[in-house]
Amino acid sequence: MAKRQKSHERNHNPTHARHVDSAIKQNMLLRLRRVEGQVRGIQKMVDDERYCPEVLTQMSAIHESLRSVERILMKNHLQHCATEALRSGDEDIAQKTYDELTELFYRHAR
Repeated sequence: MAKRQKSHERNHNPTHARHVDSAIKQNMLLRLRRVEGQVRGIQKMVDDERYCPEVLTQMSAIHESLRSVERILMKNHLQHCATEALRSGDEDIAQKTYDELTELFYRHAR
């Protein structure tokens, strides 16, 4: 017989965001489309054998663009996903969330 889950356990799905405001989602998608265009631009620069520092400058701009999307996504995660998990009352879920946040901060700290 399957174990019956508590309501907050059923709602905790770490493979899907808890909440993403449509304006935030559209903002991130717009930024990612710009990055996609920047990458195509760099491909053309390499194909055209452009001066290396020019290519590297454009690559740096792409990194910064991606970091801006990371900041938006991290803020959303903290405001919704992590907050909900930490307030769930389930110590196991809270501990997993603390571990996840520690790893995220370690990986994305600049």
